[in-house]
Amino acid sequence: MKDSAMFWVGATTLILLTVTIMAAMNFPFNWVFYVTVIGQIMIVFMVYKVLTDNYTTSKTFKDFYEDYPIKE
Repeated sequence: MKDSAMFWVGATTLILLTVTIMAAMNFPFNWVFYVTVIGQIMIVFMVYKVLTDNYTTSKTFKDFYEDYPIKE
């Protein structure tokens, strides 16, 4: 994945973790609500960026996992 797509994955993850922390710490409802809405918008944009990313690989299902390749 390109840097742009990975940025959106990381940023969206941080925003949604922030929502979880804010809700657990009893922040005011309006703050939690607005950050949740921003997070939901970011999820849609993140999915779009990841799915439209121009990423290619030479790996196939025969390669199994990249960190644990099957020896033939």
